[in-house]
Amino acid sequence: MSTLPTSLPGGTWNLGDVTVTRFGYGAMQLAGPGVMGPPADREGALAVLREVVELGITHIDTADAYGPGVTNQLIREALHPYPESLHIATKVGATRDQRGGWPPARRPDELRRAVDENLANLGVEVLDLVNLRLGNAEGPHPEPVAEAFETLVDLQRQGVIRHLGVSNATADQVAEARAIAPIVCVQNRYNLAHRQDDELIDSLAEANIAYVPFFPLGGFSPLQSSALSTVAARLAATPMSVALAWLVRRSPNILLIPGTSSVAHLRENVAGAALPLSDEDLAELDKIGR
Repeated sequence: MSTLPTSLPGGTWNLGDVTVTRFGYGAMQLAGPGVMGPPADREGALAVLREVVELGITHIDTADAYGPGVTNQLIREALHPYPESLHIATKVGATRDQRGGWPPARRPDELRRAVDENLANLGVEVLDLVNLRLGNAEGPHPEPVAEAFETLVDLQRQGVIRHLGVSNATADQVAEARAIAPIVCVQNRYNLAHRQDDELIDSLAEANIAYVPFFPLGGFSPLQSSALSTVAARLAATPMSVALAWLVRRSPNILLIPGTSSVAHLRENVAGAALPLSDEDLAELDKIGR
């Protein structure tokens, strides 16, 4: 097993008025196959969540659509009452169908119901952070943001949401949301091979807004995967470790949320993100997405 660093990789970031560890945890994989139903190993899932807190991670990403309801209920069972330092980000804007799909649910009544379900399943009176999920399973899609985002802004004014963000969004949608109300983060697909948000990340960093990438190893072509594996082999590390370490170095506003249902894998991810990368390593890795 990899040796854990003495502190979490990347340090911390101010997410609105709270400070969180840049290395977070994504709870999606705690649900059953296809992110539907209960986990095969319930006690193992609870152990992962408790280990998250033991490691000093203060940022968990979830959604009531996971399961649905399963991951939030697991989080509550494992960690409630929550440590004051722990901050939970959730998402609304999509639901689940019987085939395991992710149909949009962004009408005002659907969003209000989703917020209520998150509150109930997490066992809280206020949600730390709610991201409005846009687009679909294929990625961002141009569409108006105002009605849905204004619904969440209204709930924020009512005191049931502290901070707002957007997920699976285009740069134009991010700008539209920011024109309506402040956001503290953007959560999009991004990794070494998918660099479409490079400009957005840099502009958000200048505005002190976090960027939360998902799928750190998703969607690599065989050639790109081979290039990453070559660097990983030279560093005696796994491709995931290199991918996470690159994200840590990419920009200080990037918050990591790698997911796993294994305590051992969680610890490996923490150690991997702390992998030192030389300037030469970074230059070679940067070529993958170009």
